Amino acid sequence: MVKFLVSACLAGVPCRYDGAAKTSPEIVALVESGRAVPFCAEVASGLSTPRRPAEIVDGDGEAVLDGRARVVDDRGSDVTAQFIAGAELAFVAAREHGVEEAVLTPRSPSCGCGEIYDGSFGGVRRAGNGVTAALLLRNGITVRSPD
Repeated sequence: MVKFLVSACLAGVPCRYDGAAKTSPEIVALVESGRAVPFCAEVASGLSTPRRPAEIVDGDGEAVLDGRARVVDDRGSDVTAQFIAGAELAFVAAREHGVEEAVLTPRSPSCGCGEIYDGSFGGVRRAGNGVTAALLLRNGITVRSPD
């Protein structure tokens, strides 16, 4: 019955870095109907809510997975290991539920698909995927932002 893995914050869970949710009525309806499972890779990896904002430096999620880029918070602390661990846990959850598509939060260093922030913490966007989105895509799961 489950068809989608969705960012938990889109399902109304207050798990974003700032302690808020980014509720999408479409996503809430999918979860309530049993067609989607909510998941937050950052919380699953042990990061707290709230937490320092983080961005990918020197690349995108693909580069992070390949060891060519890092995820750092706005104070310069390296949180790459947590982001990779969270992505791996998201993939495990997707596989356990037979998910073929994920609907993920735009521009997130974990979930962004197609666009993320550039690592300057200046609000500048760049093309690329977050770490979780990149890992899901590598494993054949379609990834998109909510409509």
